[in-house]
Amino acid sequence: MTEVWGLAALWFALALGAVVLSIVLRIANALSEIIIGIAAGALIGAATLGVDQSWIKFLAGAGAIILTFLAGAELDPVVFKAKWKEATAVGLVSFAAPFLGCAAAAYYLLDWSTEASWLAGVALSTTSVAVVYAVMLEFGFNRTTYGKTLLAACFITDLGTVLALGFIFSPFTYKTAVFFVAALAVCLLLPWLTTHLFARHGNRSSEIEAKFLLLALFALGALAAWADSEPVLPAYVAGMMLAGTVGRDHALVRRLRTLCFGLLTPFYFIRAGAFVSIPALIAAPVAFLILLLSKLAAKSAGVYPVTKLFGSANPEAMYTTLLMSTGLTFGSISALYGLSHGIVDQSQYTLLILAVIASAVVPTLIANAYYLPHHLLPAADEGSEATPVPTAVVGRAPRSR
Repeated sequence: MTEVWGLAALWFALALGAVVLSIVLRIANALSEIIIGIAAGALIGAATLGVDQSWIKFLAGAGAIILTFLAGAELDPVVFKAKWKEATAVGLVSFAAPFLGCAAAAYYLLDWSTEASWLAGVALSTTSVAVVYAVMLEFGFNRTTYGKTLLAACFITDLGTVLALGFIFSPFTYKTAVFFVAALAVCLLLPWLTTHLFARHGNRSSEIEAKFLLLALFALGALAAWADSEPVLPAYVAGMMLAGTVGRDHALVRRLRTLCFGLLTPFYFIRAGAFVSIPALIAAPVAFLILLLSKLAAKSAGVYPVTKLFGSANPEAMYTTLLMSTGLTFGSISALYGLSHGIVDQSQYTLLILAVIASAVVPTLIANAYYLPHHLLPAADEGSEATPVPTAVVGRAPRSR
């Protein structure tokens, strides 16, 4: 056990270093954890970090599942119902354009295999809910209809990504049918179960709410693994189904975030970074640029015309387009899925994960510097509660309010 405790201490030393890095550079904490993972993998090696040890793989996998669930639970059902046409249109084209465009670029320009090209399309089709949500909080857009609609569009995009990841790379057998029917039944039943269970037995020190949700998520994850699918797929759908119940219980969400970000996600993101090969990037910088530019170009070509169709004027249309071009969490999840299942090799994984990281930084820098829609900023007295200002926004120091 000495080795296990020592290794755990090493991982949390890296996680603490990532927090300091995110505060100093004012970047998303997930991004700083990936960067720390890249540095640690290059300096001491992935094997020394124990990235393939079963307990580290479990904690990393649990982090991905709970993070995905929390992302789904952030959906605002009221705003989505009112703005579903705009959110759905922007979200669908934000997924479809880079999914097809990046897959084509990987296949025709980089000569990747068919499976690897589709995986590239999936990984680069994402929009980072974490980055967009942080930006919305920084400027107060999360209190506006514009910000809530933009977040709803992000959910549609990432739902397309999760579905594509699950259905393209999962073998279609009787297990697939059992998984789909059972997961759908559980997700439909969860809102009723959570409402009644939490009302009758909630708000106790035993934390029955968290235990019940973890039971549901891990059971769905086991079912997905049995069907050779991806556990984040049912977790995301379950989060969306519970957005109107769990998503509105701010105390419960805060406790789950503490568990997720304090214990679990450092293992996921640092592990993802540790697999990056610096020599692979040095050997193929042009391929990295092709993947990054293909994502940004496809997102712009798809999203910008749709925002104009729904009456958005500049700079609002360009700001929306650039934020929808960000990627981080689901992009890294998809890339690591491809590496773990032998769909891409380490060199291809390195190019994908670095393109994902760059897409979290570059569009946000440009959006906040040149296209911030000041006319949509909420009034100083709007909302009765002050919105906390995050330090995890890419490329811009939080302003005081």
